[in-house]
Amino acid sequence: MLRWGLLGTARINRLIIPAIRQSTRSEVAAVASRSEVTAAGFNAEWHIPTITTYEGLLADPAIDIVYVPLPNGLHAVWATRALQAGKHVLCEKPLAITTGEVDAIVAAAERHGRIATEGFMFRHHAQTARIVEIVRDGALGTLRTIASAFTFNLTRSPDVRLDATLGGGSLWDVGCYPVSMAQLLAGAPPVAVSAEQRLGPNRVDEFFAATIEYANGVTCQFHCGFRAVYQSYLRLVGSAGVLHVERPFRPEGQPLLLQREGGVEQILVAGNAIFADEVADMEDAVLGVKPPRISLGESRRNVATIEALYRAAREGRRIALTPDP
Repeated sequence: MLRWGLLGTARINRLIIPAIRQSTRSEVAAVASRSEVTAAGFNAEWHIPTITTYEGLLADPAIDIVYVPLPNGLHAVWATRALQAGKHVLCEKPLAITTGEVDAIVAAAERHGRIATEGFMFRHHAQTARIVEIVRDGALGTLRTIASAFTFNLTRSPDVRLDATLGGGSLWDVGCYPVSMAQLLAGAPPVAVSAEQRLGPNRVDEFFAATIEYANGVTCQFHCGFRAVYQSYLRLVGSAGVLHVERPFRPEGQPLLLQREGGVEQILVAGNAIFADEVADMEDAVLGVKPPRISLGESRRNVATIEALYRAAREGRRIALTPDP
């Protein structure tokens, strides 16, 4: 059995704990918290064997995998420390908020011979695999444009997603999903970006709109934000068809709509419960079955793209991207 330790009591733990417990290869062995009161309340609900500190979790020789659900600005430092402690790491998206931080994670993973990967749950779901298959099989003809959005009304205050010192902002929080999806589907590296943002009172972006240009001529346009009703969609336009996807980033059984000459086809995709396939992917990687689906190289490209998008928004101009190192 692979023994997981949760580095924090974030709300997203309530989604990944059932997925770990449903696996025959894993168990939730420990949870770490800075607050004894918070840890006790969390454990009253989830009954995890060990309650400890962050440092205690990393020092525990019984823990194999550390799950990092902390605020964005803390992901890299604790992912790196966990790798240095000899743990494998599944880190919630975004893996880091600078390419330098990604490079530090890569160096630690290589030096200590451990797996590190980024937790984009939707990337492991059967719905995403079917979307990729539709594009790669030519059902849309040649892919031309990708349009996407991810917005919701953020009503909690204070909230770490509004804290600039902790990597707040809508692009890092939900805009990273359209970026990841576009990188998966475009079929070529990004070569330029342009963007605009609207900052809130805390000086983080509460709305962000962007264009990403790819080397093969594909263009992605997306927007994200904290001050609009919930929406999440993906639209792929090709030379011979259009694919409409509702809720692409948290699949919940909606049919894909493939529109081509002659009509619209509904495509139903049966998939596992959310997070189940992400947990299985991590298990496979740690046990040497196959590499993780999301490589550190891909994560670095995503972070570099988002860094460039923020720069484009600040400077009000199109930014050319340098090739991956």
